[in-house]
Amino acid sequence: MKKITLKLVMIALILGYSLNIWGQDINLSGTVVDAHGISIPGVSVVEKGTSNGTITDVDGKFSLSVPSEAQVLVFSFIGFETQEVSIDANTTQLNVELTESVVFLDEVVAVGYGKMTRKDVTSSITTVKSEDLNVGAYSDPSQLLQGKVPGLTITQTSDPNGSSSITLRGASTLRTGEAQEPYYVIDGIPGMSLSLVAPEDIESIDVLRDASATAIYGSKAANGVIIVTTKRGSKNGKTSVSYSSYIAADNVLSNLDMMTASELRAYASANEITLPNDEGADTDWQKEVQRTGFSQNHNFSMNGGDEETSYSASVNYMEKEGIIKGTEMDRIIARSFLETTTLNDRLTLSFSLNGSITNNHNVPIGTQGTSVLDAMNYYSPLVPVRNEDGSWYEGSGISQNYNPMSMIREDEYNTESKRLQGVTKASVKLFDGLLYNLSLSHQNEQNIYSNYNTSDSQIYSSENGLASRTAVENKKTVFETYLNYDKTFNETHKLGIMAGYSWEQNDYNDGFGLTVYNFYNDDLKYYNLGYANNMDISGINSGYTLSTLRMISFYGRLNYSYNSKYLFQATMRRDGSSAFGENNRWATFPSVSASWRMVEEDFIKNMNVFDDLKFRVGYGVSGNSLGFDAFTAIQTYGASGWFTYTDANGNTSDYRTLAATSNANPDLKWERTSMFNIGMDFGFFKNRLTATLEYYDKRTKDLIYSYAVSTNRYPYGSMLANVGEISNKGIELSLNVIPVETEKFRWESSFNLSHNKNEVISLSNQTYSVDYINAANPNIGGYSTANVQRIMEGEAIGTFYMWEWAGYNDSGVSQFYVHDAETGERTGEFTTSPQETDRTKVGCAQPKFTYGWNNTFTYKNWSLTAFLQGVTGNEILNSTRAQYNYVALVATGKNVLSEVATNQNFADVNAQAPSDRYLEKGDYLRLSTLSLNYNFGKIGEFIKGLNVYATGNNLFTISKYKGLDPEISLGGLTPGIDSREYFYPRTRTYMLGLKINF
Repeated sequence: MKKITLKLVMIALILGYSLNIWGQDINLSGTVVDAHGISIPGVSVVEKGTSNGTITDVDGKFSLSVPSEAQVLVFSFIGFETQEVSIDANTTQLNVELTESVVFLDEVVAVGYGKMTRKDVTSSITTVKSEDLNVGAYSDPSQLLQGKVPGLTITQTSDPNGSSSITLRGASTLRTGEAQEPYYVIDGIPGMSLSLVAPEDIESIDVLRDASATAIYGSKAANGVIIVTTKRGSKNGKTSVSYSSYIAADNVLSNLDMMTASELRAYASANEITLPNDEGADTDWQKEVQRTGFSQNHNFSMNGGDEETSYSASVNYMEKEGIIKGTEMDRIIARSFLETTTLNDRLTLSFSLNGSITNNHNVPIGTQGTSVLDAMNYYSPLVPVRNEDGSWYEGSGISQNYNPMSMIREDEYNTESKRLQGVTKASVKLFDGLLYNLSLSHQNEQNIYSNYNTSDSQIYSSENGLASRTAVENKKTVFETYLNYDKTFNETHKLGIMAGYSWEQNDYNDGFGLTVYNFYNDDLKYYNLGYANNMDISGINSGYTLSTLRMISFYGRLNYSYNSKYLFQATMRRDGSSAFGENNRWATFPSVSASWRMVEEDFIKNMNVFDDLKFRVGYGVSGNSLGFDAFTAIQTYGASGWFTYTDANGNTSDYRTLAATSNANPDLKWERTSMFNIGMDFGFFKNRLTATLEYYDKRTKDLIYSYAVSTNRYPYGSMLANVGEISNKGIELSLNVIPVETEKFRWESSFNLSHNKNEVISLSNQTYSVDYINAANPNIGGYSTANVQRIMEGEAIGTFYMWEWAGYNDSGVSQFYVHDAETGERTGEFTTSPQETDRTKVGCAQPKFTYGWNNTFTYKNWSLTAFLQGVTGNEILNSTRAQYNYVALVATGKNVLSEVATNQNFADVNAQAPSDRYLEKGDYLRLSTLSLNYNFGKIGEFIKGLNVYATGNNLFTISKYKGLDPEISLGGLTPGIDSREYFYPRTRTYMLGLKINF
């Protein structure tokens, strides 16, 4: 008994001791490094199967308490393979080495109606992660991509209410606006508005560049497709909260050197000019009009969830002042997302609700004379801003002469835009590998345009207060359903099949407008139009007519991969749209592409040179149905005037007369763009150097343009028809390299270079014919009807076709070369009165190369990013300089450039004539962004990460261009025109920001 009792006591003691140990937590610590022994900050260290975890600090060190029964820790970090490390109750110290993963091959790329790994992609797709997007106080989301994607040409604007011009692989249509730009897809929903996405909410942007990638979107993809993926909830069982903010200040980068009051008086005296309005003042109108523009941005977001349900929500507020007084915008965006899985993870449901409210405040811009951007230069410095009685000074008797400060204060143009989008999605796993997807989205957009010109307005001086208000609503509904089947057979054959159906309805331009005038005072502005004494009946409705377009689509894709070595893809889409003629409402858009991952071949492996080597080739056809309305192909009529009707009783009344406003064309069909693309992807030095080289041949046929027709045959004098053809051919190169990587320092560099050759192949056929299309009228004084470009066969869009300046004649007047009317060659003679036949090709606005170069230097917690971009080989018409060299402006009471006093003959009545005299090289290199960031890492118990940064935009520009700025629009049908009425002065921006993760 004593022995048994002693054994039981011993067992109890041992058991109690064991239980005591089991119930205690283990305090673990350690360091995480890479293959080179360099510590890795930010690595996630989590007890497997739980939410208990931490991240490594700036020295790669971590500490974590886990229960004694814990068995495995999971170490994960972007760019490295996830590693699981076993532990036991005796483990206290861990030193872990992570292995780099081939990120660019295994990363997920968004494609139409699905996702693929990079190594399985056979098309030309460029992905830009959120951390690689441009940094700046941008109100236009497209500015985030400038210089980042080869072939994507973006021209920014400093106008807070403006939008950038954007072109992918050259212009391929004769239509303008939406028809020139890429198609946007947001979180898988096609055709949604980018204004619903704040830059801070973007996870990545995928740019589909060739037709084998874009053809799955059929009739909307001729100009490429930009897929935006926003941030989503997590599944780690935790809720994370983040806040980011910045403040920024904008100052004008440069101003025109206009004459000061003393220079103007001296010039007038030297040339015996009587100044008509010298009031003894010395006013700097540029200084009066401009200011330092301040901006602020705040973004609050949270996301979280577990394996079954994830969620995210964010609110963004932005306020941006322009450097022109009276120009500003503010915007609030709210986004929410919820996703859950059920039925044993077979059914996934997601819901999102997104909304934005944008307020744009503007001043008169764009119209000759009545543009603040023009008036701040031409208005005389000899006059004051206000008269002695406080009223605005007005130079009466001078044509198109308006006090710019009066326009800013007395003429306001405001727009309020509200957008609301709801999206619901469902995905069902029918069986292994087969997924059924359904999505329904609806977007509602309401725009209210409110303008008021006060009783003191100089533009509308006789209306005694002019108010107009217009409300316009646009609605878009998209329903899509498709099947995805993905299966791997024998670990070698990977098969992917997608088939779907889409239905879309767009209700655009549903609006009503009213214009009234003659108020008793200006107190109510446009808020109660009923108080006006007169109504402008021509302003009723203002041309807003509901346009309903419907589109039905069937589409499919087949992917096949053999051992990830030989890859093949084919797509097909058939679209039907109510926009086109009744005989051509359907079209088919196919594509096929293949790639050979040569690096998987033994003879390539044995070379020990390449870490990646892939050859890609593809061909596809896409269309361009963007920018049409329901009335494009049908006969329409509109109000053309009035007639007096007398009834049987002799009573008279006025009735509208109606007349044709367009002709019906039942044969109008889709513009079709075909593209052949060849690409090579390279990887060297363990993929520290990767490169992509592309060649493409892009041809667009059946161009839609308005041709003159006989009114003896048709009720209207022009007809929309499919006639022309445009070609774009180009080469693109992109490089990504890590030149230096040590324990404390890392240098990452990326470079892209693009060349595109644009050519108009044809403009005529047997039915519709035009020799050329005159374009680009810069509205230069004395030459108000002179165009400076021609769209013609054999030349690029943006070809300058002007007079050739031949210096001065004996009288000091500019003269020009005379050209033979038949041959177009110079005759050897000169003229001071050039004719239309004397115009000739003198240059082109299309650049030979566009490029972007990004460098990021990281030292411990510091990182410095320098991004440069530019263009070369293009020409710009400095029409602003031409206008302000117009010497006759001085005698009429306006201002001119200072250079007129030394470089311009006063007797030269042709000084401003639009000729190659004002055609300048547009090459430039710009330090677009310089950003310094400090990462504090984890601070205390609640702050998981803190980053503080300082950024400068447009810090310097290297260019020989004499105008305000060489970054002139390269998009549309009239690229390369420096227009004084539209060009918003470029700004230099300084900003301070922070990002906090809780």
